[in-house]
Amino acid sequence: MRRVGIIGGMGPEATVLLMQRLIRAVPATDDADHVPLIVDQNPQVPSRLRFLLDGEGEDPGPVLAAMARRLETAGAGALAMPCNTAHHFAPQIRAATRLPFLDMVELAVAAARDAAPPGGRIGLLASPALRRVGLYDRALAQAGLTALWPEDESPVLAAIRRVKSGGADQAAAQMLQEASDSLARQGATLQIIACTELSLVEAPGGPQAEPIDSLDLLVRAIVSFAKPGDRPVP
Repeated sequence: MRRVGIIGGMGPEATVLLMQRLIRAVPATDDADHVPLIVDQNPQVPSRLRFLLDGEGEDPGPVLAAMARRLETAGAGALAMPCNTAHHFAPQIRAATRLPFLDMVELAVAAARDAAPPGGRIGLLASPALRRVGLYDRALAQAGLTALWPEDESPVLAAIRRVKSGGADQAAAQMLQEASDSLARQGATLQIIACTELSLVEAPGGPQAEPIDSLDLLVRAIVSFAKPGDRPVP
């Protein structure tokens, strides 16, 4: 079985959630059936929001590249990173090692392309930093899809910060539902959960939404790499 290196800590709970979902995704009868991981849980990665939204603080790219090199040296056969916003720095991670990088953005866009009609509108529940850098907008456009964002992004940012500081409580869920409802009003009921902090919220998105959770897609990709031929539990 092939070992996967996790560039983690953004945030710590999201990395733990990835590991929990990986355990649930593997049909196991013994410990040895599970996916072997090397996890670099580094909550000291410089703030992606501060750097991308405010133009302040240290560039996270070199830190993420150094983590990738450590994981390669430790014996990882591929890399995965459960943080959508940090995928803005994926080119630096790819340049730092020879390992394949399991890309959450590519996985989520492929799932949206398969689920949506041509030219469909895809809602994004994500950090405003991702809108600022256009990461999903470009990828969805290349797939013939249109990215839509909530009319007011402040509830999403507030939900992300609440999860980071106090956990995924009912208040965070309500903030996220407000944003999901805004997307549905714009005609985007297919919505990508493009922030792993939001994956921690129970039933992310409103009742009108059909969510695509980027974290679940990353879990499936990790299982497929680690155990070729095996299918993760739906």
